[in-house]
Amino acid sequence: MAPKQFSCDMNGGFESSVCDVSLEGKNEAATENAKCECCGMCEECSEEYIGRVREMFLGNMICGLCAEAVHVEMEKNGGRREKALEEHMNDCVRFNWLGRSYPALYQAQDVKEILKKTLRCRPISTKD
Repeated sequence: MAPKQFSCDMNGGFESSVCDVSLEGKNEAATENAKCECCGMCEECSEEYIGRVREMFLGNMICGLCAEAVHVEMEKNGGRREKALEEHMNDCVRFNWLGRSYPALYQAQDVKEILKKTLRCRPISTKD
């Protein structure tokens, strides 16, 4: 049996497919193409894996790269998964909206944010 070709549903949905990968005596394993709700990347996953990811990330399907970014964000905010997921999803939306279409504007926006943070951290002297 030849392997089936996979394609990602561009509307954010999943397409069920059957793969002819043998795992522990099983001849066929059901897989789906899952689209990350953060960055939009598609990856082939089992239904069981998709369920575990959705359970872990508040009903959202996110790819492994975004999951790692959420874990890093959790370390920064004291372990609050919901806040970390919201922050990462906002960053991805911002990047997909501005960064892909207008990379120079995206970079300028980042420089602006760095300057804001720097100025907030610097003590203001009244002697000057």
